[in-house]
Amino acid sequence: MTGKGDLVGGRYRLTGRIGRGAMGVVWRAHDERLDRTVAVKLLALGGAEGDQAGERVMREARLAAKLQHPNAIAVHDVVEHDGHPCLVLEYLPSRSLSEVIAERGALPADEVARIGGQVAAALAAAHDAGIVHRDVKPDNVLIAPDGTAKITDFGISRAVGDATMTGTGVIAGTPAFLAPEVAAGDRAAFPSDVFSLGSTLYAATEGVPPFGMGDNTIALLLRVAEGQVAPPRRSGSLAPLLLWLLRTDPAERPTMRQAQHHLTTGEPPPTFAPRTETKTLAKPRRRAVFATLGAAALLGIGLVVGLALRDAPQPVAAPPPTLAPTCQATYKITNSWPTGYEALVTVTASSKPLRGWTVSWMLPGGQSIGQLWNGTLSVDGSSIRVEPATWNTAVDRTTNFGLIASTDGPQPVTPSVACTSP
Repeated sequence: MTGKGDLVGGRYRLTGRIGRGAMGVVWRAHDERLDRTVAVKLLALGGAEGDQAGERVMREARLAAKLQHPNAIAVHDVVEHDGHPCLVLEYLPSRSLSEVIAERGALPADEVARIGGQVAAALAAAHDAGIVHRDVKPDNVLIAPDGTAKITDFGISRAVGDATMTGTGVIAGTPAFLAPEVAAGDRAAFPSDVFSLGSTLYAATEGVPPFGMGDNTIALLLRVAEGQVAPPRRSGSLAPLLLWLLRTDPAERPTMRQAQHHLTTGEPPPTFAPRTETKTLAKPRRRAVFATLGAAALLGIGLVVGLALRDAPQPVAAPPPTLAPTCQATYKITNSWPTGYEALVTVTASSKPLRGWTVSWMLPGGQSIGQLWNGTLSVDGSSIRVEPATWNTAVDRTTNFGLIASTDGPQPVTPSVACTSP
């Protein structure tokens, strides 16, 4: 039993309890080695699943410790106490955004935009470093008395099973702030962080999350998976941006860096027309069916025309001009696990602003792509082609898209990618 005055990790003296949650207890503590106040989160884990979760917590915490941003709660240390992992965090005298909403109700749009811009800045820096938060929600947004907002718990909640499906098939935590693709069973990725930020800001301006609340977790999870968001009524000028962040298709959401830009500048988001066609993994098969039918229909015409033209002199086509590439693409694996990996592909304009681009590569053996964002995907056997989403067709300097791939091999293989522009 841990109590006030206990020494954790040989240096952190517990001085007072800050709060308690599903994951454990958070204490204010004094770092006796560096003479500073810190927060110590004692995680409540037990059994075999607890041991596995503890290992994941250690791994996630070490990853999060690499992120240093003024709007992210810093991870100072990871220690063990009585066999349980403990996180030593930056101490910020603050209240959570959920507490502020509970006390004040719906917040003004300009105040929420200021909070959201700070949180998006920290999350954008995390995404640049290949870190997915996985649990953006009002409970994890801390507001200091001077208005500074900081995001906490990078990957830690997900590592111990909060807001996810546990090994026993029971959903732990509320799914109210999950992205639809995560609620449907996909792995959390950069676009799901964007959606969860949108849900968090929606709850701040509207007073309730976009899919509502309720005691029936399964029913709520199904509503989230369907992705039908009620249009905001109290969000004012922030409403169009919220709807962009909350688009059901991950490929149609902005990047976190774009979200930060619009939240901090107030610049309105693009105007979206309803999409009549979305390229998915199933579309190449449909295209192949149409191509087969078209080939059969044209066969008879081809025979007649071929007989008429077989003796006619054929023009010699001039060789295509050799042009310097106008764009470059780099493929970087940002995270990996035994059965797959996450990659970020950066497109850079070489000599002039691009007005359209295509990145293509051959998929290494044993690999398949299960999710892609910030672009539209076409698959033809092992040939992969990615074209821009609506908002990143024009590239002045650089843009990027990300993907989740599965692999049969022990190590992910990085393919060679080519970028072309019309």
